[in-house]
Amino acid sequence: YLPSNNTEDPPHNLSAPIDNSPDLGLNDLIPADPSEPLEMQAIIRRLVDNGELLEVHASFARNIIVGFARFSGVIVGIVANQPMVMAGALDLDAADKVARFVRTCNVFNVPLVTLVDVPGFLPGVEEERGGIIRHGAKMLHAYASCTTPKITVILRKSYGGSYLAMCSQELGADMVFAWPTAEIAVMGAEAAVKMLYRKELDKAEDRAARAAELAQEYRDEFASPYEAASNFYITDVIEPCETRATIALALRKTLGKRELRPGKKHGNMPL
Repeated sequence: YLPSNNTEDPPHNLSAPIDNSPDLGLNDLIPADPSEPLEMQAIIRRLVDNGELLEVHASFARNIIVGFARFSGVIVGIVANQPMVMAGALDLDAADKVARFVRTCNVFNVPLVTLVDVPGFLPGVEEERGGIIRHGAKMLHAYASCTTPKITVILRKSYGGSYLAMCSQELGADMVFAWPTAEIAVMGAEAAVKMLYRKELDKAEDRAARAAELAQEYRDEFASPYEAASNFYITDVIEPCETRATIALALRKTLGKRELRPGKKHGNMPL
């Protein structure tokens, strides 16, 4: 690694020991039905030190959570989807909120932890008229140009363009972990089955049962986190109870990260 322009590091408490004990209570927060929303605030407070999150812009774009916390003494900026609001989909305001926060963390050399449960960018005429592509590009640019340590954990859904936008490996994440419940694909299983197997479903005696069967096959074969790991899109598949210790260890390993960037004043940010 080569020295970056960041000359001062945040005051991490690296003397704090890493708690490697599994948090089995985290498993109880995961709904058995994948269609039920996950309460991301509860997940975050189980992961961070003392359950303390300093949330920023809490009342704006509530479908995304940004704020500051600590993992075993290491100060981080947290970006997380909130499935309880708009299913956690990314819209215009959410993209701007994340872009601003990620740029702020990069300015002050604060590592980023991204928790992912996102079905995609919010569709609709209003979003298109508002310039969802332009606003989404700001979010991607902010993550791509960020030189601080970037750790990503995919909890459940991660589909299409939103998979990239939430700090995927392709966007420069240093480590990407996934829970066994994660689904990484171009689109959700139900939507994919309707497109790929339309003729077969029309001929089926029990359309709903056959659609559910095909959707599960799609999840196992294409959307499984183990499939993503075998193609090196993610670093490892971890149990939910191991998430806190895994993030804390990953942060300790990447705190000395340095990146050499071209000798230009700045990148060409989409505006």
